[in-house]
Amino acid sequence: MTTPVYLDHAATTPVRPDVAAAYAEAALELGNPSSLHARGRAARRVVEESRESIAADLGAHPTEVIFTAGGSEADNLAVKGAWFAATDTEPDRTGVVISAVEHHAVLDAAHWLADREGAHLSEIGVGPDGVIRLDELAQLLEREGSRTAVVSVMWANNEVGSVQPVADVVALAAAHGVPVHSDAVQAVGHVPVDFAASGLAALALSGHKLGAPIGVGALLARRDLAMTPVLHGGGQERGVRSGTVNTPGIRALALAVRAAVADLADETARLTALRDRLVAGVLDAVPGATLRGTPSGADRLPGNAHFTIEGTDADALLFGLDMVGVCASSGSACQAGVQQPSHVLAAMGDDDERARSAVRLTLGHTSTDADVDVLLAVLPDVVERARAAHAPRRTPTAQRATAGGGGMVGGVR
Repeated sequence: MTTPVYLDHAATTPVRPDVAAAYAEAALELGNPSSLHARGRAARRVVEESRESIAADLGAHPTEVIFTAGGSEADNLAVKGAWFAATDTEPDRTGVVISAVEHHAVLDAAHWLADREGAHLSEIGVGPDGVIRLDELAQLLEREGSRTAVVSVMWANNEVGSVQPVADVVALAAAHGVPVHSDAVQAVGHVPVDFAASGLAALALSGHKLGAPIGVGALLARRDLAMTPVLHGGGQERGVRSGTVNTPGIRALALAVRAAVADLADETARLTALRDRLVAGVLDAVPGATLRGTPSGADRLPGNAHFTIEGTDADALLFGLDMVGVCASSGSACQAGVQQPSHVLAAMGDDDERARSAVRLTLGHTSTDADVDVLLAVLPDVVERARAAHAPRRTPTAQRATAGGGGMVGGVR
């Protein structure tokens, strides 16, 4: 059987071979990093060396690196932990501000705080390109800044690839003494990220987006950021993330971050050229296809190409691509496999029909020109079949009304 063409790197990317080897080696070593004996100390050394490596690569201090099980946990710890800590010391600071296009790890955490804890939730809108409306954020903070506990705006959008103006968000929030968290899961290893220079209070990353195994990530949290634990136990990881730390996963994460950062300039250039060829090919071969997000350039993730394709449905598109050996998605993979209209595209102005006609094609460190060639060869036929499946079924009466120049054609079933 022919190996499928994999164009879903934003969901997860293949583990790098050297990272897999290091993970396997570390997994065979015995020792709990919290134990005081020689085996425990050896495991602790691996953890702390990995912490120092990640800090050096991402512009952080080692004490600012808190290991988690992935990006979703890191986002929850940042948003909930910062909110609880702020309201403990300043009960009037109940506000949570997020963008309308956040990953569900932030979106749902913020809504949970509003529904269960009485947080005052504000969602900042975005333009048609998916970029946050800074004027709207500025106006909100002028009114509510003194009552806001935390702002969370992602570094780069996981669906349409738009890079957000994080520095501007931080500057606006800083004027009101509000810490800013950023979900940087899609950004780390794909665009330059320097935690100290960013001015952020917290930043989330995830290993399986970089070539590490699934199940490990980190929260970079400034040392002066107060956080209330959302997971209780042995008090590991600065007392805010209890649980025996994942030594082999942490070792793998550090190596994956190092590889991605070391190769960033060359890989960005390679993926940008590959993406631009893919985008040009799709727009040329598929009438009715529209590139979403920011234009190709520095304000877009190098490996992201997200389209809406008029007259189709995502389910039909993805099934058709899968049948011809191309793995793609319509957006976030973190919704239990259930296809729903994208909240990101809705925030960008799409109605449900248009928001359901999306396909996300994302490239990564294993992507090649041959992958793009296959996609461009099969996509026109897949789109044609998807459009046929999606076309409205019309009754004879509706067909006669259309032929006569009037009347309404039945809707999509």
